Amino acid sequence: MVAEGKKPAVKRRPPRHNAPTPTLPPAEQPMMRRRLALLGLRLPEVKTPAFQYVPVVSYNGIAYVSGQLPWVDGALKQVGKVEAEVSIEQAREAARLCTLHALAWLNQSLPGGLDDVERALKVTGFVASSPGFHQQPQVIDAASEILVRIFGQAGHHARSAIGVAELPMNTPVEIEFTFALKRRPTTGGHQRRPGIPVIEKRS
Repeated sequence: MVAEGKKPAVKRRPPRHNAPTPTLPPAEQPMMRRRLALLGLRLPEVKTPAFQYVPVVSYNGIAYVSGQLPWVDGALKQVGKVEAEVSIEQAREAARLCTLHALAWLNQSLPGGLDDVERALKVTGFVASSPGFHQQPQVIDAASEILVRIFGQAGHHARSAIGVAELPMNTPVEIEFTFALKRRPTTGGHQRRPGIPVIEKRS
């Protein structure tokens, strides 16, 4: 019974707190994002090309990545010839930076980011070499090692390591890459990437 003159107590429900929906950066999928974090790797900010080419071309399930330079904050990490002006370890660090820039461009250019990559196919590395320097494979190994760390068995690839007299902007290393892409399921229509015109063939 409720005593006269007193209102029955009303049980109040605790306020609901809706958990915020986690958001992910565009074109960066959870699997590869976690993989990079576990390895302590971070994709750099990409530098817009200054000349008439595109960083990535995807055609028939293959992604071709233009030659990458070791940029850090808009400047080259090292300049000069390997051995005379740049040590082998500095050149290897430049090769790692080239690889991370290539992956950053893939991550930005592909609809599913790095999760669209099936495997690495080919690495072509150019090393600006002092006369008598013959350790180009040791320099480009640094790029190969990163690909294997990130993609596992799918990171193994064919490769060329080439010594040259000069490279653009006096960079010690330039590397280009080729990747196989996963087949994306079709949903009855083609998704258009922003800013890219689509030409449809009519019968």
